[in-house]
Formats: sequence, C-alpha cells, structure tokens
Amino acid sequence: MLSTFLIAPSEAQTKMTPAKIDALKTELTKEIDKQQKMTQEMVDMVFSFGELGFQETETSKYLTDILQKNGFTIEHGISGIPTAWTAKWGSGKPVIAVGSDIDCIPKASQKPGVSYHDPIIEGAPGHGEGHNSGEPLNITAVLALKKIMEREKIPGTIMLWPGVAEELVGTKAYFVRDGYFKDVDACIFTHVGNNMTVSYGDAGNNGLVSVLFKFEGQAAHAGGAPWRGKSALDAVELMNVGWNYHREHMETTQRSHYVIKDGGDQPNVVPSKASVWYYFRERSYPRIMQNYKDGIRIAEGAAMMTDTKMTYEVYGSAWPGHFNKAIAETMYENIKAVGLPKWSEEDQVLAKAAQKEQGNSEGGSGETKGLATTLSALIKPIPITDPGSGGSDDIADISWNLPTVVLRYPANIPGLPGHHWSNAIAMATPIAHKGVTAGAKVEAMTLLDMFVKPDVLKNAKAYFTDVQTKDVKYEAIISKTDKPAIRLNEKIMEEFRPEMKKFYYDPSKYATYLEQLGIKYPTVKETKSGGTGE
Repeated sequence: MLSTFLIAPSEAQTKMTPAKIDALKTELTKEIDKQQKMTQEMVDMVFSFGELGFQETETSKYLTDILQKNGFTIEHGISGIPTAWTAKWGSGKPVIAVGSDIDCIPKASQKPGVSYHDPIIEGAPGHGEGHNSGEPLNITAVLALKKIMEREKIPGTIMLWPGVAEELVGTKAYFVRDGYFKDVDACIFTHVGNNMTVSYGDAGNNGLVSVLFKFEGQAAHAGGAPWRGKSALDAVELMNVGWNYHREHMETTQRSHYVIKDGGDQPNVVPSKASVWYYFRERSYPRIMQNYKDGIRIAEGAAMMTDTKMTYEVYGSAWPGHFNKAIAETMYENIKAVGLPKWSEEDQVLAKAAQKEQGNSEGGSGETKGLATTLSALIKPIPITDPGSGGSDDIADISWNLPTVVLRYPANIPGLPGHHWSNAIAMATPIAHKGVTAGAKVEAMTLLDMFVKPDVLKNAKAYFTDVQTKDVKYEAIISKTDKPAIRLNEKIMEEFRPEMKKFYYDPSKYATYLEQLGIKYPTVKETKSGGTGE
C-alpha cells in the first residue's frame, strides 16, 4: 500500500542558484511582514469562533472563503466530514500538503490578554490550546509563496487541509484511508508552541485508539423492584474497576483515561443504558492494539457479570509520530534564519503573570521566566522506551504514509497546563500575532526549498523508505467500515453558539479582538503594593 505514496517529484522540478533562492526568501519575509494585518485578523477571527471538533462550521467557511478568493479550488466535506476540506492551487509535481488543526477545547472560554480566569462566556468552549493560529499561519505563508511561484513559473501544487476534531483524534486516519494523500509528495504541519522548533524521528508521542463502550440492560423501579433490573451503569463501573486493576500489569509507557458519557437518567430508575469513553494510549502500534483488545475483553467481562449487552464504537485513532529528517533539517536552517519574535515588555508581563497565576515556581515543573528568548534546538529522536510527552496527535497517521514534519511556532506561553483556559490567554494577542508571522516565514521558506531544491524531496523520500518504514509498516487502527463520529459536540455547540455569536470578531469595526472586547493589554491582577502591573 505504501508504494502508492512514493511517487517521485517531476524531473522538471525547478532548480535555482543559492543566491537566487536567498533573494526569494528575503522577498518572502518582506511580503509576510506586509501581511501582518491580514494574519492578525485571521488569528483573532478563528479565536472568536471557538468551535469544538466536528462542529467547526464558521471556521471552515471563513478559511475556505479566503482561499477561494485567492484562486484555490475547494473540495468540501471530504471523508464524509462536513467541516473537512482540501484547497488546491498550482499544477503538476511536486505536490506539497500544508495542514493545521482548527478545533478548540471544552469549557476553555477566556478573554485574551487577561492573565487570570475571566471567561467570555462561562462554561463555553474556547481555544485553550491555540488551534486558532495554525491555519492563519499556513494561509499567510502560501499566499506569499504563491506570488513568487506565479512570477517565477515554478511548477508544483499546494494542498491546504484542516485537522478537524484533532482533540478527538477523529479525522486524519480517515483522510489517509480515503486516499486524500495518495499523490502527495510531502506534508508540512504546523502546531502552536512556545518556541520555534521541529523534530525528526520518533517524536515521543503516544498513539491511541478512542473507543466508546455501550452497555444495555433492563430498567426497573430502583426502590420497588430492583431485582427485576439489569443495570448498565453497574457494567460501566465494573469495567472501570477491572481496567484500573489491570493498570498495575501494564507497560509504564501506557496512558489510559475515561469519562462516563451516560450514567442513567435518575436514581430511582435502574439504568437500562450507560456508556463509558476510553482513550488507550501507547508508544507503538502493537501495544496500542493489545490495550484495545484488553479493554474489549474487560468490557465483555463486565457485561457477563451484570447480564447486560455490550457494544463498542471506535471514535478515532492515532499512530505514534515519526517525522522526516531531511525536511526537518532543511526547516531548521530556516528557523535559525528567522529566529524568535521580539517580545515587548507588555508581552512578557502577561506571560509572567499567567505563569504565576498557574502556580509555577522557580525550579519547579512550570516556567516562570516569561516568553522564550533563546531558540530551541533541532529535536532529535526519542527512544521508544521513553514515555515521552504522553500526548497524541493523528498527524502521525499522515507521517507514516508520506514524508512529514511538524513546525512548532512561538504563539503561546511556556509552562501552562495545556487543554486549559489559561492556554487561551495569549491566543488573540500580540504574542500569537508575532509568533504566527515568524512561523509563516519559516514555512514559506521551507516550502520554497522543497519546490526548487530537488534534493530535499529526494532525500526525504530516501529517509522515509530506507529508515522510517524499513522495519515498521503502517496498519490502520480504524477499519474499512468505521465512520467519523461527526455528531460529537453537536449538542454543546447548539447550547453555546447563539451566545458566542454575539462575540464574533468584527474587523470592519475594530482593529483587534482585544479592542472589540475592551481589554487593556495586558490585564493582570493587582499586586500587594496596589499596582496593577499594566
């Protein structure tokens, strides 16, 4: 199957002298600097939408409208997902994909530029990771590059695409399964971070499978005739007890967690239906699948003990990530050329106040020194025996099917909890705007290298074939019949969207989202001496 992804770039791929390439890179950075207002508007607009996975309707419409107006051909609803799309421009080989996630976090509503908890709407979703910034970065980069490619008659195709429902690891494996990357030569993915860096080899991520276990029993009067009932909730609780005892005998690299989605209706009715949602994470495909099978077996045991019926549904999956050395090394040279943004005193005040608010201490696990001022090194492979970061991202499924790297750009504050309202503090402020502009320069320069330096893709494909996939072959965790869980988060967004619409950013009236919300930048808690810190 992998051979279908390894189509060589065209022999007619443009070659340029180093001096010419350097001149074009200088032009790219100047063009991206000119587009800072457009970049800021996109970052702020997507932040204001705050849409959860599979429900990113406003975000997708907004972004595809911009791309369509700039000459891209849009295919909507890919893999049967209403908010997923591809946007293509150019012709011929090579074909380079550029993607980033667009979904947000439950209950993470937060006013940007405010260092303490101050939600825009209490309980609403918000960009508590920073996924509002990646596609604006990509669009800024490719529009600048498109001008040069048109003028210089550089052949090749750019394909933009969104990571829909990444927090649910819900879509990228379907994009691969359904062939959207079969003719793509390489992929650059962007993800918000707190420094500018890229990695190659094993990224230290866990892969996972996301599974909903559903139990069905029989209702009865819980006080009057409980012996006539068969409690589906009992089955859920017994499964959880069984899994938690099982943890003692699992590899130390595993991560697993669950939430009870349905525990019944009210105490005086024996629950006839109940469900529990699990993430089974591990550092390799075989271990993920073993934990998946163990989970099914324990669920079957819980159903037997309670005389209930059990079914399960895969909600999503991700492989552990492995990224391309040749592209990463090329990108890191551009990272060194661009460097980190120049942070203002106000930027640093906000960052340090947010770190203090989260209880970070000097020498502890959290950063206390504000925003990064020293460039991160190129990140090298992490041993598979190392627990790594513990997190997962389904960009890994793409990385096992074609040469891929992830650019992490400095648009957020170091040392925050992650998946938390505090991670939204910076994401519609000058911190995010500067970080996205810097990241767009790196991406545009790297894309140019890939289009005009044939050795970059040649070496990328050699690494992919001779190193990455020499002994490990991709096997999809999802089946041929699994379908994306597009109804997830529907009810939450139906509840909050009417109120959230009142706070959508209006760039025709306000220069920034901070201005629209009436926020003085930065807003921090008063100190003991009575000062505001502003």
